[in-house]
Amino acid sequence: MAAALAEDLGAGDVTAALVPPQQQVRAQIIAREPAVLCGTDWAGETFRQLDAAIRLEWLAADGDRVGADQPVLRLSGNARPILTGERTALNFLQTLSATATAANRYVEAVAGTGCRILDTRKTIPGLRLAQKYAARCGGAQNHRLGLYDMVLVKENHIVAAGSIGTAINNARRTSPGIPVEVEVENLEEFDQALAAGADIIMLDELSLDDMRSAVARNRQRGSKARLEASGSVTLATVRDIALTGVDFISIGGITKHVQAVDLSMRFEFAA
Repeated sequence: MAAALAEDLGAGDVTAALVPPQQQVRAQIIAREPAVLCGTDWAGETFRQLDAAIRLEWLAADGDRVGADQPVLRLSGNARPILTGERTALNFLQTLSATATAANRYVEAVAGTGCRILDTRKTIPGLRLAQKYAARCGGAQNHRLGLYDMVLVKENHIVAAGSIGTAINNARRTSPGIPVEVEVENLEEFDQALAAGADIIMLDELSLDDMRSAVARNRQRGSKARLEASGSVTLATVRDIALTGVDFISIGGITKHVQAVDLSMRFEFAA
């Protein structure tokens, strides 16, 4: 938060200095389009760090659906710190609300299938935990938080290790107790990952027919492996993927392709 304010404030807000130092105002932050709200703690902390005396009244909470032209926050206090914090607070709100809204669209698209939507590590640098939180506010689940809480064996790891089986065996030896996931690109690799005892198998860019085959093979062999679909998933295709029977669908676009939610601040009163 301090870094976000510092990059905007620099040596001082020369525009807010035009306002008399004791000017008091009342303002609202308004959603200009439907969204799932997220980022209230970040916006609140922005104003708190500038002036702890600013009064905040949230009219919606993280995870709430808000409509177009709906006020989400009333605030009052000294005009200068409110003006100074306006853009930073809105940046957090619009970005995290965008992530929550995108996640919710995918969650709603697979409703009733039993499949769960996952985010990825394709996050804005420095905002990993914030965007992961926003994805949860939208109803999605978090995939691994970083490189430390799950082994994820991908194409380049397999090449470097020599084989899928070797990579999984090495993972069990070097990181005991940590879940091991393997990314596969065809059914032959899927069978190898299944035989080696992967906890999760990621089906990357497989066709719907191949996904169905993978689900059937997994069940026939009595495996406890969970299956995750990934790659080129859109709102138009996500439900068909979910209906193949996979357990998870991971979608990088939830955090990577966010389009900021339109929010604005408007002053109501100055005294």
